Amino acid sequence: MRWLQRELSRADGDLDQALQASPLWRAREDLLRQVPGVGQVLTRTLLAEVPELGTLSRQQVATLGGVAPLNRDSGTWRGRRGTWGGRRAVRAVLYMATLTATRYQGPIKTFYRRLCAAGKAKKVALVACMRKLLTMLNAMLRDHAAWRPPAVTTA
Repeated sequence: MRWLQRELSRADGDLDQALQASPLWRAREDLLRQVPGVGQVLTRTLLAEVPELGTLSRQQVATLGGVAPLNRDSGTWRGRRGTWGGRRAVRAVLYMATLTATRYQGPIKTFYRRLCAAGKAKKVALVACMRKLLTMLNAMLRDHAAWRPPAVTTA
């Protein structure tokens, strides 16, 4: 067990060095880490598994992340829409990050609560939040824009 822990810490150290050595990767990591709820695991998973992030449309990035609603139709039969496919590691890490964000982060939490109040099932609302978070991160990298918290409106 100690050997495995040493190997994992060595791999993390190598990854840190590689990210710090590249100005491009360091800048991308810094942009992503500005978003509340986006931590080291999600950032590094996205950088490693979705290098196209920031160059794709919102539909394409949702499909790659495995959070796009895809149909299961055949001929005249119309099946239910569901999320499947994509990159499994991205979806798993995105799920955990979004689960945390729905409890603590402003815009994702607000979006999740609004969907639940509208009668959506909790899992459906969570997957919609996953897609929203992924598209926000994609847009930030595409535009090289820093995180801006949404303006508070009083109505």
